[in-house]
Amino acid sequence: MSAKAISEQTGKEFLYKYISTSAAIQNRFKYASVTESTDWDRLVHEHPWLLTERLVVKPDQLIKRRGKLGLIGVNLDLQGVKEWLKPRLGKETFVAKAKGILRNFLVEPFVPHKQDEEVYVCIYAAREGDYVLFHHEGGVDVGDVDAKAQKFLVKVDEKLCEDDVKTHLLGQVHNQKKDILASFIVGLFRLYEDLYFTYLEINPLVISQNGVFVLDMAAKIDATADYICKVKWGDVEFPPPFGREAYPEEAYIADLDAKSGASLKLTILNPKGRIWTMVAGGGASVVYSDTICDLGGVDELANYGEYSGAPSEQQTYDYAKTILSLMTKEKHPDGKILIIGGSIANFTNVAATFKGIVRAIKDYQVPLKEHEVTIFVRRGGPNYQEGLRVMGEVGKTTGIPIHVFGTETHMTAIVGMALGHRPIPNQPPTAAHTANFLLNASGSTSTPATSRTTSFSESRNHEDSTPAKKSKPAAPPAKSTVLFTHHTKSIVWGMQTRAVQGMLDFDYVCSREQPSVAAMVYPFTGDHKQKFYWGHKEILIPVFKNMADAMKKHPEVDVLISFASLRSAYDSTIETMQFPQIRTIAIIAEGIPEALTRRLIKMADEKGVTIIGPATVGGIKPGCFKIGNTGGMLDNILASKLYRPGSVAYVSRSGGMSNELNNIISRTTDGVFEGVAIGGDRYPGSTFMDHILRYQDTEGVKMIVVLGEVGGTEEYKICSGIREGRITKPVVCWCIGTCATMFSSEVQFGHAGACANQASETAVAKNQALQEAGVFVPRSFDELGDVIKSVYDDLVTQGVIVPAQEVPPPTVPMDYSWARELGLIRKPASFMTSICDERGQELIYAGISITEVFKEDMGIGGVLGLLWFQRRLPKYASHFIEMCLMVTADHGPAVSGAHNTIVCARAGKDLVSSLTSGLLTIGDRFGGALDAAAKMFSHAFDSGLIPMEFVNKMKKEGKLIMGIGHRVKSINNPDMRVQILKDYVKQHFPATPLLDYALQVEKITTSKKPNLILNVDGFIGVAFVDLLRNCGSFTREEADEYIDIGALNGIFVLGRSMGFIGHYLDQKRLKQGLYRHPWDDISYVLPEHMSM
Repeated sequence: MSAKAISEQTGKEFLYKYISTSAAIQNRFKYASVTESTDWDRLVHEHPWLLTERLVVKPDQLIKRRGKLGLIGVNLDLQGVKEWLKPRLGKETFVAKAKGILRNFLVEPFVPHKQDEEVYVCIYAAREGDYVLFHHEGGVDVGDVDAKAQKFLVKVDEKLCEDDVKTHLLGQVHNQKKDILASFIVGLFRLYEDLYFTYLEINPLVISQNGVFVLDMAAKIDATADYICKVKWGDVEFPPPFGREAYPEEAYIADLDAKSGASLKLTILNPKGRIWTMVAGGGASVVYSDTICDLGGVDELANYGEYSGAPSEQQTYDYAKTILSLMTKEKHPDGKILIIGGSIANFTNVAATFKGIVRAIKDYQVPLKEHEVTIFVRRGGPNYQEGLRVMGEVGKTTGIPIHVFGTETHMTAIVGMALGHRPIPNQPPTAAHTANFLLNASGSTSTPATSRTTSFSESRNHEDSTPAKKSKPAAPPAKSTVLFTHHTKSIVWGMQTRAVQGMLDFDYVCSREQPSVAAMVYPFTGDHKQKFYWGHKEILIPVFKNMADAMKKHPEVDVLISFASLRSAYDSTIETMQFPQIRTIAIIAEGIPEALTRRLIKMADEKGVTIIGPATVGGIKPGCFKIGNTGGMLDNILASKLYRPGSVAYVSRSGGMSNELNNIISRTTDGVFEGVAIGGDRYPGSTFMDHILRYQDTEGVKMIVVLGEVGGTEEYKICSGIREGRITKPVVCWCIGTCATMFSSEVQFGHAGACANQASETAVAKNQALQEAGVFVPRSFDELGDVIKSVYDDLVTQGVIVPAQEVPPPTVPMDYSWARELGLIRKPASFMTSICDERGQELIYAGISITEVFKEDMGIGGVLGLLWFQRRLPKYASHFIEMCLMVTADHGPAVSGAHNTIVCARAGKDLVSSLTSGLLTIGDRFGGALDAAAKMFSHAFDSGLIPMEFVNKMKKEGKLIMGIGHRVKSINNPDMRVQILKDYVKQHFPATPLLDYALQVEKITTSKKPNLILNVDGFIGVAFVDLLRNCGSFTREEADEYIDIGALNGIFVLGRSMGFIGHYLDQKRLKQGLYRHPWDDISYVLPEHMSM
C-alpha cells in the first residue's frame, strides 16, 4: 500500500523542519505528546512553555472532526489540561461506528484569534495532478469544502507560483493577507511535493498580524517513497486508524514484509473472532473477506491479510505461525475456522508455500485441536496438486479436520462450506495433474497442426489489419487498439529467465512461427546470449547491457516488459519511451511512488504509449502473446484454453484474480480473447476504460468482463460510456471490497488503490451505479461465473457467438527441473555430500543449523567436528582441536612452507597463489608426520609390539620413526607446545593408551640421542588416535578409517594456513621486493671441462 496516514505531530514536524516560505510561521516545534505513561515533571522540564502559556489539548489518533466530537480542550493551563485528560486518557470511546481507546494526546500553545482569521487549505493527489483547495473560512464549521472551496489543479510536472494562487484561490481574501498566504501555500505545495505527501489538510490555518499559525493538520504520505525520503522522514510510524489497536504481531509481519521481496500483510480486526483467513493474493484476500461478510460473518471475521509474490517456505511458515498463535489464544464456544484460500497463482510454487503452512500446523497441532479449529483450503497454480496433497496428509496425520479443494472448485465456495451455507463434498473432483497436460502421449516430437488462432466469431486476418486510431497532426500520437498480435515481438528488461521461458512455451503451444521475445536487457552483465527452449530445440536469445543497442538491433520490437526493481523501474521506463518503436510497456514492479508513476503516465500519453502496470503480472492474448508470468504455467494455460482466442475480453486490477478470471471464463464460455491486469496502484498506467474501449472496437470481442475494486471512480466512466452509447457490447462487472463498508474502522487492503476516500468510491456504491447503467452485476463474487455464463449463452442463442470445433494444441516438453519438482523423474546425482546443506532457509552443518552452532557456542573445534567427522564432539575434544590449530599455526619463516609463501608474495603473486605455494611443500618431510605417526604408532601398538621391539624393528628395517626427533628441541630443551598439549590431554581425555605407548618409545630414543623426542606432529597424531578411539563418538572401525583417509594431516594444513597467510600479509605490509637468492649461499658444483 502507498498512501498512509501519519499522526498530526509527525506531519507538523515535517512542515516545521522543511517548509520554505517567507511567511512567518509561529509556534514552530511547540508541541508535547502525552500518553498514559507520561512523566509530567520530565515533560515540563523538556517543554518549559507548558507552564507559561495557555494550552490546547486533543487526541492525535487519526480522528476526524475532533471539535464536533468535543475532543479538543481549549485555552487551558497545565492543571486544566491534566483535569481535562482525566476522564479521557486511556478511556474507551466511540467515534462514529469505531470503538477505541484514547491513548495519545497532543498539547500545543493556545492561539487567541478571531473567526475571520481562520482559513482552510488542502492539497491532494489525483491522476492528472495535485489539487489545491482554499476557502477563506475555516474551522469546525467549514462544512462541505468540496462544494465551497476554490480549487486549482497543478498538473503533473508543472509548478505552482504565487500569481496562480492569488488569481485562482485567493479571490475573497483581503489584499493585505494575499502575499503572506500566497507565499505560504506555494511553500506548502513544495513541501508536499518534496516529501511525497499524497494528502495534506490544514484546518484551520490562522493568518494574523503576528504571522501564520498551523492549528489542526491531517496528512498522508506515499510510504513507497521511503527509499527517496528516508533522510528527511527518518523512521516514520504509521498509526492504525482509530478503533483498531496496534498489535505486535502486525508489526512483526510488517517487518517480515519490509525484509522480503514478497508481500506479507496482516490487519487484526477482532482478536476474539471465530473466522480467520490466510489468503494468497491482494485481490483474492479482498474477495474472501467480501464473501465472509456477505454470508453474515462480519462480526466474527478476525483478520484481514495476504501473502503473495512467491514468499519462501520459511517466510510462509513465519506468517502462518503468527496467524495460528493469534487464533489459539482464546477459545470460542463454536470452535474456529481457518480459511486458507487463494486464486490461481501465476508464478508462486504452491507446494513450496504450503510446506511452510504445513510446518506451522504441525507445530500448533495440539492447540489447534484444543480450540476445535477446522481448516478449509482452496488453491491453484504451479505445483498446486502437490501442495493440496501435503495439506490433506497433514490433516490425516494430526487429526485436524482439513478440507482440501483445487481449481475445480469455485474460489470462494469454501467460505459457504465453512459457514454452513453449502454442503462439503465427500469426494471433491480431482483436477488432472500437471504432467497430464504436458507429456506427449503419442511420443512424437513433431509439432502438430496449427491450433485455432482466431476467435470463434472473428475472421482470421482481422487483428493484424486493425490500424491504430489516426490522430490530428497537433494531437499526441494515438494509442493502438491492438496491443498484441501473433507477430508481436518484445524486449524483456531484467534477467527473468523463468518468465521468458514461460513466454516461449506459450508461443510454441499457440503455434507462433517465431518466439515473442527478441532480446533481453540487463545492465549488470556484458552483452552475451542466453539459452532457452523453443519446443524441443535449444535457441539463443541475445542479452544486451545497453537498451539502445537492443533497440537498434531489433527494430521489429514494439513491446517492452520491465522486470526492473521499484527503484530502477522509473528510470528504465523513461529511457524506454525515448525509442518511438515501443508502443506498449508492461511494468511489473510494485511499490513505485505515485508521483513518479504519474510522470510516466503523462509522458506515455504524450507519446501514444500504452502502459500496463505498475504492480501487475501483465496481460495475455490467447493465441498471440503473454506478458511474463501471466496465466501461470503451461498446465493452467492449457486447462484455461489460453492457447487459442475465445470471445470474452476482461480487465482486472489484480494479477492473481486475472488468472482466476481465466479459469472462470474458460469454464463458462468459449474462452478468453484478451485479458489485462492493469495493476493495484491508485494510478495505473492504463485504466479500465482504456482497455474496454479497445475491446469495444475489436471485432473478435463479443462480451466484456470487468473486475473492479473499492477505491477510485474509474468504474463510473463505464456507466457514462454505456449511457453515451460508446460501449454497446455486453459488460459483466463486479467491484470487490464490498466488506469495507461493514468494518467499524478503515482497512487498507492489499492493493494500494483499494481504499475508499468517499462514499462514491465504495464497492457497494459502484456496483449499484453499474447495475443502474445496464451492466450485468452479480449479487456477489460467488455468482460471477453464473452471470458470465448466462450472458454468453444468450449471445450464442442470438448467433452473435458461433462455437467452433476445438483443435488440440502442440505438446511442449516439460523442463527437467520442473519434472523433478513434480516427482515425475529421477536421476542419479553427479556427486553426493553428507556434511553440509545450503538449500534451505538456514545453512546446515552435518544436521545442525548455523543458528544452533552459535547458540551452543560450538566454536571452530565444534564446527570442524561437524564438517570433518560428522559428529557433535565433546567440549574437551573441540577445545583440543582448537589448541592443535594454535600450536601448528606457524613455526617461523625458515621452514619450507613459509619460505615458499614469502618468495611467492615477494614475486607479486596474490594471496591464494602464495598460500598454495606454501601448502604444496607439506608432505612426509615437512608437516606431514601427523598421519604417518598416527598410523605407525597405532600399527605397532595394535600388533602387540612392546616399545623396545618397535624401536628395534624400525632400526632393522632402516626406517625413521615418524613423529620422533626435532632439529632444535631435546629432552633437555623441551618443546613447550608439546608440554601444553600433554598437560591438557592427560587432564581431560578419558584414556590415553597410544600416547602412553609413544612416551615409552620416546624414553628409549632419547636415551640414545637427546633430540629424538616425541615432536609436536607425533604428539598430535597419537593423541588424536586416542581421542577418536576413546571419546565415545566413534566406533573402532570409524576411528581407524579417519586415520587411514588422512584426516589428521588436515589439522596441520588448516593450522599452518593461518601462519602462511600471516607471512603473506607481513611481506605485503613491509613492501618487500622480488626475492633473489644470494650467490654466496649457493654452492655451484659444475662438471670440470674435459678436453678431447
